[in-house]
Amino acid sequence: MSELIRLQTPLTEEDVRRLHAGDRVLISGPLIGARDAAHRRLVETLKRGEPLPVDLRGQVVYYTGPSPAREGQVIGAAGPTTSIRIDAYSEYLMQQGMRGMIGKGNRGPQCIEWVQKYGCVYFAAIGGLGALLSQRIRVAKVVAYEDLGTEAVRLYEVEDFPVVVINDVYGRDFYREAPQQWRSLAAAR
Repeated sequence: MSELIRLQTPLTEEDVRRLHAGDRVLISGPLIGARDAAHRRLVETLKRGEPLPVDLRGQVVYYTGPSPAREGQVIGAAGPTTSIRIDAYSEYLMQQGMRGMIGKGNRGPQCIEWVQKYGCVYFAAIGGLGALLSQRIRVAKVVAYEDLGTEAVRLYEVEDFPVVVINDVYGRDFYREAPQQWRSLAAAR
């Protein structure tokens, strides 16, 4: 298992290039939260030639739509959503300088190619741990598309937010590699 890597956002090209599929990472700093509907609007904005409501250069986008915060909390449960639903929008945002994405599940082959082409990285957060992940979020505020409710674009400040590198700039895919590694270990017994 890899050593724990600590990253501060926004990410640089050097940050992304030092990451490899399977690396365990703790992210601190700003994250942008957005789900399907927000991605659709962001891409529509770009297609109209208008500026985005957020600067994506070096940013990491977390695919989440949090539940409402309880009294005294910054945010409700904020678990990852299924990433492949965002694939159709991903290249547009990578072209704007986005350096990372956080979600759950596989990405399509085209999205994995874009990760390499644009110098991005796809991280996974553990699904089903939304309440625990929300404890790593120190600040949460809506910054665009408030009318989308839970799917609005949010700015988060996170501290030691735990993720695993799934797709790196070298074309590796941890979801493909991990089962092979486990089979090899089992066969060696």
